[in-house]
Parts: sequence; C-alpha cells; structure tokens
Amino acid sequence: MLSIRNVSCQITANSSSVLYLLLAAGTRNVTQVFRCQPQAYWGGSVCQFVSSSLTCLDTQTVVLRLLNKFNLQPKSSSTMAGTFLAQARDPAKLSMEIQNAINEGRFNDSWKLYEQHMQLEGFPRKSVVNKLLTSFADSLDVQWLEKAYGLVEQVFEEGKQTLLEKEPLMYLSFCLSKSGLPVPASTLLRKLVEMEEYPPVTAWSAILAHMSQTAPGAYLAVELILEIGYLFQDGRVDPRKKSNAPLISMKPNTTAVNIALAGCLLFGTTRKAEQLLDMMPRVGVKADTDLLIIMAHIYERNGRREELKKLQRYINEAHNLSNVQFRQFYNCLLTCHLKFGDLDSASNMVLEMLRKAKEARNSLAAATLVYDASASGNKSPPFVASGQSLSHRQLQGSENNKLIRYEEFYRDQNFLKLEAESKQMLGTLLAKLQMQVELITTERGVLQPTERIYVKIVQAFLEARKTKDLAEFLIKAEKENSPVSNDNSALVHVINACISLGWLDEAHDLLDEMRLAGVRTCSSVYSSLLKAYCQANRAGEVASLLRDARKAGIQLDSSSYEALIQSRVLQKDTQGALHLFKEMKQAKIPRAGHQEFEILVKGCEEGGEAGLMAKLLQEINEGQRIDSGVHDWNNVIHFFCKKRLMQDAEKALKKMRSLGHPPNAQTFHSMVTGYAAIGGKYVEVTELWGEMKSLASSTSMSFDQELLDSVLYTFVRGGFFVRANEVLEMMEKGNMFIDKYKYRTLFLKYHKTLYKGKAPKFQTEAQLKKREAALACKKWVGLC
Repeated sequence: MLSIRNVSCQITANSSSVLYLLLAAGTRNVTQVFRCQPQAYWGGSVCQFVSSSLTCLDTQTVVLRLLNKFNLQPKSSSTMAGTFLAQARDPAKLSMEIQNAINEGRFNDSWKLYEQHMQLEGFPRKSVVNKLLTSFADSLDVQWLEKAYGLVEQVFEEGKQTLLEKEPLMYLSFCLSKSGLPVPASTLLRKLVEMEEYPPVTAWSAILAHMSQTAPGAYLAVELILEIGYLFQDGRVDPRKKSNAPLISMKPNTTAVNIALAGCLLFGTTRKAEQLLDMMPRVGVKADTDLLIIMAHIYERNGRREELKKLQRYINEAHNLSNVQFRQFYNCLLTCHLKFGDLDSASNMVLEMLRKAKEARNSLAAATLVYDASASGNKSPPFVASGQSLSHRQLQGSENNKLIRYEEFYRDQNFLKLEAESKQMLGTLLAKLQMQVELITTERGVLQPTERIYVKIVQAFLEARKTKDLAEFLIKAEKENSPVSNDNSALVHVINACISLGWLDEAHDLLDEMRLAGVRTCSSVYSSLLKAYCQANRAGEVASLLRDARKAGIQLDSSSYEALIQSRVLQKDTQGALHLFKEMKQAKIPRAGHQEFEILVKGCEEGGEAGLMAKLLQEINEGQRIDSGVHDWNNVIHFFCKKRLMQDAEKALKKMRSLGHPPNAQTFHSMVTGYAAIGGKYVEVTELWGEMKSLASSTSMSFDQELLDSVLYTFVRGGFFVRANEVLEMMEKGNMFIDKYKYRTLFLKYHKTLYKGKAPKFQTEAQLKKREAALACKKWVGLC
C-alpha cells in the first residue's frame, strides 16, 4: 500500500482521489497527511476543519465530512473505497436508526447497527444504550437478555459507567432473574451498590424472589443480603441524615429475609441461612409469623434443639399463627427430639396430641370453642381450608409470570407492584415448604400425629433396644386413639415388622408386654412368630411361646401346627410330632387357617400395602442409624465457635473423637467459620482440611457446598492458593455452584498486586509452585 506521507504532498484542492486513498489507508495516522504543507494545498478553512475533526473522530469520519463539505462524489471505479464509505456513516443518523429498529422490534437490525456504531465512534449516546437494555429485557428472550448483559459488562470494562442509568439496570436484573439467570441478575445488583446507585428493597426483594427458585440463585440471595446487610450492621448508617435516604431505602426488610431463608430451606443450604439469622438483630430486621416458622425449620435442620425450645414460647404466645404454621413448628420440634434420641419427649408429645384430640372429639364445648376461634380469625380455618388457601396463593403466584413492562416499571416509583409480586412469590416458596411436613396433621384445629411419626418413633425405640418402653407407648397410644380391633393395632403391625426383619427376640418381648398389660392379641401374631422360630431351629423359644399361647387361650391355626410338626421331624422327635398331630385333630382345626400375616408380608413385598408395617420396613431397610451424640457435640462446638472460644472448641472436638463420634460436615463448618471469625488461623484451617481429605478418601463422608465454600473463602483470603485450588477442584468435581464474583472481589481486595511483575530468575521449587497456584487462582477469577 502507498505511504500516506508520500501521497499527501501531491494533493490538489479539487481532487477526490486523495480521499479514496485516505479511506483505503484505514487505520494509518491521518495527522501526518495534513502536516505536509496544509496551507499550500487546502487553504486555512479546510485545515482548521481537519485539525478540529481529528481530535474526536476516526479516519473514515473525517473523510466523510470532507466529501460533504466539497460536494465530492465518489467514483464507482473503486469497490474498496465504496465499501469503506458505506461504513462511514453519520453517528447521529446511526443512533436514530438504532432507536427506530428497536421501536419496530427489529432486534437483529438494532444490534448490527449498534456494532457498527461501536466500530465507528464507540458507544452510542446514553439514551440509546439504555433503550437497548430495556427493550432487550422486555423481550424476556434469553438470547437478548445475554446481549444486554454483555453490553453492560463492556461498559464497565471500558469505564463508561456514566452511560448507565439506575432504573434500566434494575429492570434488566429483574428480567434476568425472572428468566432463570440468577448469576448475572445478582451481578447487576452488586454493580449498582458499587456505583452507589442503591436499589430500594421493594425492588430487589422481587429479584431475590425469582432468584430463589433455583439452588444457585437461593445461595446468591443469601450472599446478597449478607453483603447489603453488612453496610447497616450496628447502626453504621445514620437514618437522620437526608443524604442517607437512598441507602436506607435499600436496607433489608422482613420480606427479603424470609425469601432468602425459604430458598435456603428448599435447597438445603441451612448453615448459610443460620448466618443470616445471626445478622438479623444487628441490622434491625423484625420477625413476623412467617419468619418464626422459617427459623424453626432452620433450627431443626441444623439440630439446634435449645433454640427451638426458646422459640416455643414465642410460638405459643403468638395470636395470629395459622393451623398450618402451628403444625409446622411442632413437626420441627418433634423431629429434633428424635434427632437427639430423646424418645421420652417425642412419645410424650404424641400422647399429648392424642389426648387433646380425644377431648376435642368427646367434648361438644371444646369443638365449639375451636370453631369459634377459627371463625373469629385467631386461627385459620381447618386443614382443608388452609390447603385451599395455599392453592390460591400458588395460583396468584403463577399469574405473576406476566412481565411488568419497563414503562410501567419506571412509572411505579415506589415499586409497589414489585413488592406485591415478591410477597406472592414468598407465598409460593412457603407453600413448598409446608409440603415437607409429614409427622403431624390437623383435624378441627387440633394437632394429630400421622402414621409417619409412629414409624419414626418405633424405629428409634427398636434401635435403642427399648422394647418395654415401646410397648408401653403403643399401648397408651391405642387407648387414646380407640382402635377398631386389636388385630389391626399399631403394636401388632410392629411385631409383624420385627418378625419380617428377623428381630425375633424383640417381637417376643413386645408380645410379652402386650400379654402382661392385659391386651388380648390375635392368634396370627403367635402363629407368625412360631413359624419364624421353627425356621430358625430355636426349639427352646418355640416351647416357651407355645406355653404363653395356651395360657392366653390362643388357638393356633393349621399352618402353625404344620410348621411345629415339621420342626419336630427335623429334630427326630417322632413322639413329639405325633403328639402335635393328635392335638390338631382333637381341636378339629381346618386345613385352611389364618393367612393374615402372609397376605400382609406379600403386600409389602409387592408395594401394594401402604400401612404402618410397610412403612416401618422401608424406613428400617433404607434409613441410616442416627448417632444422637454427633448432634450433641456439634451443638457444643457450635456454641464455642460462635463465642470465638476456639481453644474450648478444639478440646470439645478432641473429646468428640475420643468418644467414637465421627465429626461431620456441620462440625467442620463450625470450626472453619470460627477460625475465620477471629482471623489469621490459616494453619489451623489447613490442618482441618487435611483431616477432611483423609475422611473423604477413607469413609463415605461427603462435604457439601457450604462447608467447601467456607474453606475456600478462608484460603483465598489468606493467600493459601495451593490449598484453594484443591478445594476448587473438589467443588468443580462435585458440580457445586461457586460465587466467582465474590472471590474476584476478595482477590482484588487482598492480593491486587500479587505476582504482577516478571518472575524472578532464581526461584526454589516451593516458590515456583506457590506462584503458579496463585496465578491459576487469579486466572480462575478472571483477572488474567
């Protein structure tokens, strides 16, 4: 290509060829063209025009203006020049075309025009940029939402934040969250806070509500509230100053906290939720009835039984709790009793429910009182009515899928529609949470145990080898519940389940307790246990059970006699077999005897029986044995870590191990967060990480997202990048969500200048490994 410096000296005032050459030169330095005797060839006015144009426009723009000034018509003989001239368009006209394309819904054309504008002059003016964002967001099309988000990222990368307005960014974040893109939605909220363009809580709580419909979004929702709440902790912001009004409007409220906590419960990140509960009093968030029930769920999941007992006083004093909420709380308390192996408290709760239910059934006055209380609004209607209200809430939530357009969004300065939508979305989340209640139901406003709680309690009693206590509980429960017949009682089902599981001694003990308590037992139970003893060749137990059956006046069926005779034949006791045969003949027992047990077991095997025995068999076969000692020690360690008494926490952990209770993810999480709270304890966390890796490789113990995230945060904060990369690898292998934005911010805060220069010529192997690990982590967060 010709040198512009050489060509410029041969320019004449009325020649257009130079303009074509300038266009062909493209990105060459145009300033040099006009430094070669500009006055001689162009005249003062032209030179002044060029010098002023070069300060703000590129080559093609300058040439276009020159063509317009001198009315020069390009020749069609140069195809290349024509192409460049087609691109060299007026930016103002291009902006107008972008807006027209947007108004007509031609998004592809508008995006192409935007890209042309970027090549020609950079970003369009502020109004055009924000028009692109809001129009793409209005479409709710993932493709255009991602384009809009990419545009925002580009603006921030080039430091042009002044082009962005608060409302379009909030609206784009809302649409991203509504379309199932929680990560970019949360990033925009964080960017707004960084820009000090504080979004009101009535707006960002609706964004949180949509984010909390997915596991990553629910996790990010808590992170956002913790980050925003940190700004308001311990009265840092003076509400009396007028200048703080926009910031105060962003302060988390009860609705936002409820949304985030409900999302955590639905997706299992309950330790993160507990961190948010600890922050609430420091920010000044007040609890409503929904929050009280959510707190109960969190305490139950994390095994905080003492906290639940403290909460019970507030629950009993609350006058506006519905039956559904009341049921949820006592379901949590009952579950927590079972976790800690407190069978006395659990069984007493069930018996108390049965007693009150019996009183309500037998007393017309009590039934009238319950009805009046429900009608007056102190309690919600009975369970069926509550279920109907939940369906209505869910229906309302589904109607909110209609998008609020940007014009409507912008006009609603107080964001009342978004506030209403966030509350309806909260209702949907709470409805999903209510569906997890399985131990307690409600009848006429009175709590009643479900069959599921019987299964849980029976399993716990059997595992603890407390058959006498189990029998006493079931007998008392039957008296309160007034069963139709002893043949179908809970105790009979439990005995049959024990026989199926091969727990013959436990079945025999329960049968003895029934007989001693004066409860008459059906013959099928004796028959089933006799046949099981015969099959196990336990002659002594067979003889003992036969004596008990005769004392109780139980007549065995033909199948029992056949099993007894066969057992005697196998033992070569011919006389005993003949004696049993004569006894059977004298009793005139028909060949077709009782078949209840066989039918019941067959039904369980085929999945056709949904009764207590079937559920108990499934629970015992599939369930894991609960180590209540782990929950006790976890609470002790959590208390010390919360009070930052880490030496006491270490002693408690050591004692826990010595007693044979293996630490779990909750144990390690308390220790790691405790070390992080006092700061500088990176070596101790590294030692814990070594133990965790050892346990993961030698046992079936698994580490969840919350634990690994807390370990990763500590290592990145302390600059332990080799260990941080190990945690990252484990999290990525487990497909766990990682909040990269948080770690990018953390890296910039504490390690911004780390390894920026060239690597030193002489490094030890350890130094090289450390440097490579740091650079790998830096690359992962997107800083290199």
